Amino acid sequence: MTDPSTAPSPPRERRTPGLLVAALPVVLMLTLMVAGTLWLGLDPVVLLVAACVVAGVVAWRLGVTWPEMLAGIREKIDAAMPALLILISIGMLIGTWTLSGTIPMIVDWGLKVIDPSWIVVLAFLITMVVSTVTGTSWGSVGTVGVALIGVAGGLGVSLPMTAGAIVSGAYFGDKMSPMSDTTNLAPAVAGSTLFEHIRHLLYTTGPAAVLAGVLYLILGRTQHADGHAAQRTDALHTVLEQGFHFNLLLLLPPAVVLVGAIMKKPPLPTIIASSAVAGILGAAVQGFSLQQISASASTGFTTSMLAGHGGIDPDHLSEAVGTLLNRGGMSSMVSTVLIGLAGFAFAGILTETGCLDVLMRRLLGKVRRTGGIILATSLSSVGAALAMGVSYLTIIVPGQAFKDVYPQRGLAPKNLSRTLEDSGTVFVPLVPWTEAATYMSTTLGVATMAYAPYAFLNYFGVIIAVICGYTGFGIARQEPARPAAEKPVPTAV
Repeated sequence: MTDPSTAPSPPRERRTPGLLVAALPVVLMLTLMVAGTLWLGLDPVVLLVAACVVAGVVAWRLGVTWPEMLAGIREKIDAAMPALLILISIGMLIGTWTLSGTIPMIVDWGLKVIDPSWIVVLAFLITMVVSTVTGTSWGSVGTVGVALIGVAGGLGVSLPMTAGAIVSGAYFGDKMSPMSDTTNLAPAVAGSTLFEHIRHLLYTTGPAAVLAGVLYLILGRTQHADGHAAQRTDALHTVLEQGFHFNLLLLLPPAVVLVGAIMKKPPLPTIIASSAVAGILGAAVQGFSLQQISASASTGFTTSMLAGHGGIDPDHLSEAVGTLLNRGGMSSMVSTVLIGLAGFAFAGILTETGCLDVLMRRLLGKVRRTGGIILATSLSSVGAALAMGVSYLTIIVPGQAFKDVYPQRGLAPKNLSRTLEDSGTVFVPLVPWTEAATYMSTTLGVATMAYAPYAFLNYFGVIIAVICGYTGFGIARQEPARPAAEKPVPTAV
């Protein structure tokens, strides 16, 4: 006879949430995150875990079992695991590029040749080019972005303004590069093709980039070296040139990344290979030990490693030198990974409840005109960024909801793929509790709410997309498709 205590519990009846219940976990999560991070200064990971608890209670009340919630969480984390691994590897990349002298050499060059009034617009243009070539916003920020923010600090230029320009440039390539994961994901979800998607983005991202560049040029002209800039840059020059040996071999690590991107090699092996080359250069050119190379990859480079290099005493280095050089390491990405895992857990539970489907259906019932459809798509993507904080989900969730709507309204699928990229991808790094924002702020050393007002490209794209929707400019149309229920059923002959 079967022991009743070990028998499986009968399946619970699943219920569809009403509008208020569907909105409850999202509203509470946003309230927790805004109040907790912006007003109370609480750790966003803890707040996301609390949001997961709320979502779990709602899910249980709707008849979702714990194994079903766990399955939803696993599905989201499995899909995001490649991105998390790349994130960790970028921490290793930053540490080893600093140890090899690659980042210090680029900073040293920048301090010598860049005028303070040009650094902001150059930060935008350089990261824009690098991210377009490599297809990664995070990699661009973690490499040239780190060097550019170091130059800005040495010149006495506004760090929030420079960081905003770096983030803007990085996300230009994240949208436009054929090697970017989100650039490939958006047309796949919408039913478009990669290159027609990229060409269609020119209607919105092109003007947004021009406007952002003009603003950075104007703002940059307001930046001048402060009274201590010359003394600060001289001190940085002295430390960098005494602590490291500079030569063109130090450009090999960036060359590995560039060649890997052009040859369309997987990013994770490419980043690891570049880190390995940087480690070898750190030993062969800079004279660091194997233990120091390992520490730079694991916990990050520190100025204490410069002891004995060019007569440098690490205990007497300036704060600016420490800010520039004490960075990187896989462990530096732990907080960002934790935010990502907590965010994916919340998204997984929320998906299982069906709350997102209810909210999307209610939103779709309110739109009729083309402008309203574009606006609704944009709001959905921004809402997904606020609620789930994951770039992939800001494309997938609204994309699935609107995929059939666009053809039925006579709109080509590339309108949908473009709007998803204009709204979701670029908004995530502006939300303080998201994985992307945490990475940007940690890597650049500037708080999200400090650089966000200057990330102009990230705002302009969605604004121009909505304007296009209401004016009809740049909107591709096609013959309206009939809903599936109205399609004639073939008769047998």
